[in-house]
Amino acid sequence: MCMTTFSGYASEIQATPKLLARTALSVSLNTTRSASTVIVKLSKSHGLKPKEIAAIRDCVEELKDSVDELKRACDEMGSGAGKSFELRMSDIQTWVSAALTDEDTCMDGFSGKYINGNLKTTVRRQIVKVAHLISIALAFVSHYAAH
Repeated sequence: MCMTTFSGYASEIQATPKLLARTALSVSLNTTRSASTVIVKLSKSHGLKPKEIAAIRDCVEELKDSVDELKRACDEMGSGAGKSFELRMSDIQTWVSAALTDEDTCMDGFSGKYINGNLKTTVRRQIVKVAHLISIALAFVSHYAAH
């Protein structure tokens, strides 16, 4: 996933850890927004059971939180004013870690027998992709912060 996602950005990033981290955050943010759109559309499906509707609503809220946290991380990565490098990187790592936790929390709502298998599979596919990209972004941010 890492290679297929970021190989298209290779000429732009080159060998610059900061650009790699910034790009990974941006891709994670955009992918999270897209996943949220897909899951919001699912919430409008007919025939959903009350527990499925509740799980989807909770997941949409978690994704909204992830978008906010990733946006803050992107903004902070682009900022150079006011804070030390270490403090900025610590804040970014905290927000990205929180976004990753949000994805886990989203999937918690789909862990029962009462959730339709197709619905669970569709949501899981979206969330796993987002979680992998956020995890990659966190690794790139951590690598950049260490140097």
